[in-house]
Amino acid sequence: MTEQLRLMAVHAHPDDESSKGAATMAKYVSEGVPVLVVTCTGGERGSVLNPKLQGDKYIEENIHEVRRKEMDEAREILGVEQEWLGYVDSGLPEGDPLPPLPQGCFALADVDEAAGELVKKIRAFKPQVITTYDENGGYPHPDHIMTHKISMVAFDGAADTEKYPEAEYGPAYQPQKLYYNQGFNKPRTIALHEALLSRGMESPYGEWLERWKEFERTERTLTTHVPCADFFEIRDKALVAHATQIDPDGGWFRVPMDIQREVWPTEEYELAKSLVDTSLPESDLFAGIRENA
Repeated sequence: MTEQLRLMAVHAHPDDESSKGAATMAKYVSEGVPVLVVTCTGGERGSVLNPKLQGDKYIEENIHEVRRKEMDEAREILGVEQEWLGYVDSGLPEGDPLPPLPQGCFALADVDEAAGELVKKIRAFKPQVITTYDENGGYPHPDHIMTHKISMVAFDGAADTEKYPEAEYGPAYQPQKLYYNQGFNKPRTIALHEALLSRGMESPYGEWLERWKEFERTERTLTTHVPCADFFEIRDKALVAHATQIDPDGGWFRVPMDIQREVWPTEEYELAKSLVDTSLPESDLFAGIRENA
Protein backbone atom coordinates (compact mmCIF):
# COMPACT_ATOMS: atom_id res chain seq x y z
CA MET A 1 0.00 0.00 0.00
CA THR A 2 2.61 2.53 1.07
CA GLU A 3 4.60 1.99 -2.11
CA GLN A 4 1.80 3.83 -3.89
CA LEU A 5 1.83 6.82 -1.54
CA ARG A 6 4.13 9.78 -2.25
CA LEU A 7 4.59 13.09 -0.44
CA MET A 8 6.14 16.28 -1.83
CA ALA A 9 7.16 19.19 0.43
CA VAL A 10 7.82 22.51 -1.34
CA HIS A 11 10.09 24.90 0.57
CA ALA A 12 11.70 28.26 -0.07
CA HIS A 13 15.22 27.77 1.35
CA PRO A 14 17.51 25.04 2.63
CA ASP A 15 16.68 24.66 6.37
CA ASP A 16 12.93 25.30 5.88
CA GLU A 17 12.37 21.58 5.38
CA SER A 18 13.91 20.88 8.79
CA SER A 19 11.97 23.53 10.70
CA LYS A 20 8.55 22.92 9.09
CA GLY A 21 7.08 19.45 8.98
CA ALA A 22 10.36 17.56 9.35
CA ALA A 23 9.07 15.07 11.93
CA THR A 24 6.07 14.38 9.72
CA MET A 25 8.31 13.61 6.77
CA ALA A 26 10.54 11.35 8.86
CA LYS A 27 7.43 9.49 10.09
CA TYR A 28 6.24 8.80 6.55
CA VAL A 29 9.73 7.79 5.44
CA SER A 30 9.75 5.24 8.28
CA GLU A 31 6.54 3.79 6.83
CA GLY A 32 8.14 3.38 3.42
CA VAL A 33 6.54 6.42 1.82
CA PRO A 34 8.85 8.20 -0.67
CA VAL A 35 9.17 11.89 0.26
CA LEU A 36 10.59 14.55 -2.05
CA VAL A 37 11.62 17.99 -0.80
CA VAL A 38 11.69 20.65 -3.51
CA THR A 39 13.85 23.60 -2.45
CA CYS A 40 13.05 26.68 -4.53
CA THR A 41 16.24 28.70 -3.85
CA GLY A 42 19.80 28.10 -2.72
CA GLY A 43 19.53 30.38 0.30
CA GLU A 44 22.38 32.49 -1.05
CA ARG A 45 21.23 35.71 0.60
CA GLY A 46 20.49 34.21 3.98
CA SER A 47 22.41 35.69 6.90
CA VAL A 48 24.63 33.52 9.08
CA LEU A 49 22.37 33.27 12.13
CA ASN A 50 24.55 31.02 14.27
CA PRO A 51 26.69 33.41 16.37
CA LYS A 52 29.44 30.79 16.60
CA LEU A 53 29.94 30.95 12.84
CA GLN A 54 29.48 34.66 12.23
CA GLY A 55 32.56 36.36 10.83
CA ASP A 56 33.89 33.16 9.25
CA LYS A 57 35.39 34.38 5.98
CA TYR A 58 35.13 31.07 4.17
CA ILE A 59 31.44 30.76 4.99
CA GLU A 60 30.72 34.34 3.98
CA GLU A 61 32.49 33.89 0.65
CA ASN A 62 31.06 30.45 -0.10
CA ILE A 63 27.61 30.62 1.46
CA HIS A 64 25.92 28.98 -1.53
CA GLU A 65 28.21 25.95 -1.41
CA VAL A 66 28.03 25.75 2.39
CA ARG A 67 24.25 25.75 2.41
CA ARG A 68 24.14 23.03 -0.25
CA LYS A 69 26.35 20.83 1.92
CA GLU A 70 24.13 21.52 4.91
CA MET A 71 21.12 20.51 2.85
CA ASP A 72 22.84 17.28 1.83
CA GLU A 73 23.41 16.39 5.48
CA ALA A 74 19.85 17.25 6.52
CA ARG A 75 18.45 15.22 3.64
CA GLU A 76 20.39 12.16 4.75
CA ILE A 77 19.20 12.55 8.34
CA LEU A 78 15.55 12.85 7.32
CA GLY A 79 15.77 10.06 4.75
CA VAL A 80 14.06 12.14 2.06
CA GLU A 81 14.86 12.84 -1.54
CA GLN A 82 15.62 16.47 -2.38
CA GLU A 83 15.80 18.53 -5.57
CA TRP A 84 16.50 22.20 -6.28
CA LEU A 85 14.12 24.33 -8.31
CA GLY A 86 17.11 26.50 -9.27
CA TYR A 87 16.10 30.02 -8.28
CA VAL A 88 18.17 32.62 -6.42
CA ASP A 89 17.29 33.70 -2.88
CA SER A 90 15.54 37.09 -2.74
CA GLY A 91 16.81 38.05 0.70
CA LEU A 92 14.62 39.60 3.38
CA PRO A 93 14.31 43.34 2.70
CA GLU A 94 14.47 45.60 5.73
CA GLY A 95 13.86 49.31 6.21
CA ASP A 96 11.13 51.89 5.80
CA PRO A 97 10.47 52.15 2.97
CA LEU A 98 11.56 48.64 2.00
CA PRO A 99 14.33 48.55 -0.62
CA PRO A 100 13.58 46.94 -3.99
CA LEU A 101 14.20 43.24 -4.40
CA PRO A 102 17.38 42.29 -6.26
CA GLN A 103 17.05 41.65 -9.98
CA GLY A 104 16.91 38.00 -10.97
CA CYS A 105 15.70 36.78 -7.58
CA PHE A 106 13.01 34.16 -7.04
CA ALA A 107 10.34 36.57 -5.80
CA LEU A 108 10.55 38.55 -9.07
CA ALA A 109 10.29 35.49 -11.32
CA ASP A 110 7.27 35.00 -13.57
CA VAL A 111 4.81 32.99 -11.47
CA ASP A 112 3.55 30.77 -14.30
CA GLU A 113 7.07 30.08 -15.51
CA ALA A 114 8.34 29.17 -12.04
CA ALA A 115 5.23 27.07 -11.46
CA GLY A 116 6.05 25.26 -14.69
CA GLU A 117 9.38 24.20 -13.23
CA LEU A 118 7.52 22.81 -10.23
CA VAL A 119 5.02 21.11 -12.55
CA LYS A 120 7.93 19.15 -14.03
CA LYS A 121 8.85 17.92 -10.54
CA ILE A 122 5.24 17.00 -9.72
CA ARG A 123 4.67 15.12 -12.96
CA ALA A 124 7.91 13.20 -12.56
CA PHE A 125 7.47 12.30 -8.86
CA LYS A 126 3.66 11.91 -8.86
CA PRO A 127 2.84 12.84 -5.24
CA GLN A 128 -0.72 12.49 -4.05
CA VAL A 129 -0.03 15.05 -1.33
CA ILE A 130 1.88 18.35 -1.48
CA THR A 131 2.74 20.59 1.47
CA THR A 132 3.63 24.26 1.08
CA TYR A 133 3.03 27.67 2.77
CA ASP A 134 -0.13 29.73 3.11
CA GLU A 135 -0.71 33.02 1.31
CA ASN A 136 1.27 34.87 3.99
CA GLY A 137 4.22 32.55 3.52
CA GLY A 138 3.97 31.44 7.14
CA TYR A 139 5.79 34.73 7.68
CA PRO A 140 6.08 37.46 5.05
CA HIS A 141 9.40 36.57 3.45
CA PRO A 142 9.11 37.24 -0.30
CA ASP A 143 10.45 33.77 -1.15
CA HIS A 144 7.91 32.08 1.11
CA ILE A 145 5.07 34.05 -0.48
CA MET A 146 6.37 33.17 -3.94
CA THR A 147 6.58 29.51 -2.91
CA HIS A 148 2.89 29.66 -2.02
CA LYS A 149 2.01 31.26 -5.35
CA ILE A 150 3.80 28.73 -7.54
CA SER A 151 2.57 25.78 -5.46
CA MET A 152 -1.04 26.79 -5.97
CA VAL A 153 -0.58 27.22 -9.73
CA ALA A 154 1.40 23.99 -10.06
CA PHE A 155 -1.15 21.90 -8.11
CA ASP A 156 -3.74 22.56 -10.81
CA GLY A 157 -1.24 23.07 -13.63
CA ALA A 158 0.22 19.58 -13.28
CA ALA A 159 -2.96 18.24 -14.91
CA ASP A 160 -3.33 21.10 -17.43
CA THR A 161 -1.75 20.03 -20.72
CA GLU A 162 -2.81 23.20 -22.52
CA LYS A 163 -0.93 25.46 -20.13
CA TYR A 164 1.93 23.02 -19.57
CA PRO A 165 2.22 20.77 -22.67
CA GLU A 166 3.32 17.19 -22.09
CA ALA A 167 6.10 17.48 -24.66
CA GLU A 168 7.91 20.03 -22.46
CA TYR A 169 6.68 19.29 -18.96
CA GLY A 170 6.02 15.54 -18.96
CA PRO A 171 2.80 13.48 -18.83
CA ALA A 172 -0.11 15.12 -17.02
CA TYR A 173 -0.71 14.21 -13.40
CA GLN A 174 -3.15 15.48 -10.75
CA PRO A 175 -2.15 15.58 -7.06
CA GLN A 176 -5.05 14.90 -4.70
CA LYS A 177 -4.41 17.11 -1.64
CA LEU A 178 -2.49 20.28 -0.80
CA TYR A 179 -1.68 21.44 2.72
CA TYR A 180 -0.23 24.55 4.32
CA ASN A 181 2.40 24.00 7.02
CA GLN A 182 1.07 25.49 10.27
CA GLY A 183 3.57 24.18 12.81
CA PHE A 184 4.14 27.61 14.36
CA ASN A 185 0.60 27.99 15.63
CA LYS A 186 -0.69 29.82 18.67
CA PRO A 187 -2.31 26.86 20.50
CA ARG A 188 0.96 24.91 20.38
CA THR A 189 2.98 27.92 21.53
CA ILE A 190 0.65 28.61 24.47
CA ALA A 191 0.59 24.94 25.50
CA LEU A 192 4.38 24.66 25.59
CA HIS A 193 4.77 28.06 27.25
CA GLU A 194 2.35 27.19 30.04
CA ALA A 195 3.83 23.72 30.48
CA LEU A 196 7.28 25.20 31.05
CA LEU A 197 6.05 27.84 33.48
CA SER A 198 4.01 25.30 35.45
CA ARG A 199 7.19 23.32 35.97
CA GLY A 200 9.08 26.38 37.19
CA MET A 201 11.13 26.58 33.99
CA GLU A 202 11.95 29.53 31.75
CA SER A 203 9.97 29.74 28.52
CA PRO A 204 11.41 30.99 25.20
CA TYR A 205 7.89 31.84 24.01
CA GLY A 206 7.05 34.85 26.14
CA GLU A 207 8.14 37.39 23.52
CA TRP A 208 6.39 35.43 20.76
CA LEU A 209 3.09 35.63 22.61
CA GLU A 210 3.54 39.35 23.32
CA ARG A 211 4.11 39.96 19.61
CA TRP A 212 0.94 38.00 18.84
CA LYS A 213 -0.97 40.49 21.00
CA GLU A 214 0.50 43.46 19.12
CA PHE A 215 -0.69 42.33 15.71
CA GLU A 216 -4.24 41.58 14.70
CA ARG A 217 -3.66 38.19 13.16
CA THR A 218 -6.41 35.83 12.07
CA GLU A 219 -5.68 32.38 13.43
CA ARG A 220 -5.43 29.65 10.84
CA THR A 221 -7.68 26.60 10.82
CA LEU A 222 -5.69 23.58 11.96
CA THR A 223 -7.36 20.73 10.12
CA THR A 224 -4.71 18.06 10.48
CA HIS A 225 -2.64 16.98 13.49
CA VAL A 226 -0.04 14.35 12.53
CA PRO A 227 1.30 12.34 15.51
CA CYS A 228 5.06 12.30 15.07
CA ALA A 229 6.65 12.74 18.53
CA ASP A 230 8.87 9.69 17.98
CA PHE A 231 10.60 11.67 15.22
CA PHE A 232 11.24 14.95 17.04
CA GLU A 233 14.87 14.01 17.66
CA ILE A 234 15.41 13.35 13.95
CA ARG A 235 13.83 16.73 13.22
CA ASP A 236 16.24 18.45 15.61
CA LYS A 237 19.27 16.63 14.18
CA ALA A 238 18.29 17.75 10.68
CA LEU A 239 17.83 21.31 11.89
CA VAL A 240 21.26 21.37 13.57
CA ALA A 241 22.76 20.17 10.27
CA HIS A 242 21.96 23.65 8.92
CA ALA A 243 24.77 24.99 11.09
CA THR A 244 24.91 28.48 9.57
CA GLN A 245 21.20 29.00 10.30
CA ILE A 246 20.68 27.38 13.68
CA ASP A 247 22.37 27.94 17.04
CA PRO A 248 22.24 24.55 18.81
CA ASP A 249 22.14 26.44 22.11
CA GLY A 250 19.36 28.76 20.96
CA GLY A 251 15.64 29.00 21.62
CA TRP A 252 14.74 26.26 19.15
CA PHE A 253 16.00 23.65 21.59
CA ARG A 254 15.07 25.05 25.02
CA VAL A 255 11.97 22.93 25.50
CA PRO A 256 12.99 19.50 26.88
CA MET A 257 12.11 16.65 24.55
CA ASP A 258 9.98 14.83 27.13
CA ILE A 259 7.82 17.93 27.60
CA GLN A 260 7.38 18.36 23.85
CA ARG A 261 6.31 14.74 23.47
CA GLU A 262 3.88 14.93 26.37
CA VAL A 263 2.35 18.34 25.75
CA TRP A 264 2.28 18.63 21.95
CA PRO A 265 3.16 15.37 20.13
CA THR A 266 1.92 16.44 16.70
CA GLU A 267 2.71 18.71 13.74
CA GLU A 268 -0.12 20.77 12.30
CA TYR A 269 -1.39 21.47 8.80
CA GLU A 270 -4.23 23.32 7.12
CA LEU A 271 -5.96 21.45 4.30
CA ALA A 272 -6.17 23.96 1.45
CA LYS A 273 -7.20 21.78 -1.51
CA SER A 274 -8.63 18.28 -1.64
CA LEU A 275 -9.99 16.24 -4.52
CA VAL A 276 -10.88 13.33 -2.22
CA ASP A 277 -13.43 12.97 0.55
CA THR A 278 -11.99 13.30 4.03
CA SER A 279 -13.34 13.95 7.52
CA LEU A 280 -11.89 16.80 9.57
CA PRO A 281 -9.98 16.93 11.78
CA GLU A 282 -7.44 14.49 10.33
CA SER A 283 -4.42 12.71 11.77
CA ASP A 284 -2.94 11.63 8.42
CA LEU A 285 -1.99 13.69 5.36
CA PHE A 286 -3.10 10.73 3.25
CA ALA A 287 -6.58 10.52 4.81
CA GLY A 288 -9.04 9.76 2.02
CA ILE A 289 -6.21 8.50 -0.17
CA ARG A 290 -4.69 5.71 1.91
CA GLU A 291 -8.03 3.89 2.07
CA ASN A 292 -8.12 3.62 -1.73
CA ALA A 293 -4.40 3.00 -2.31
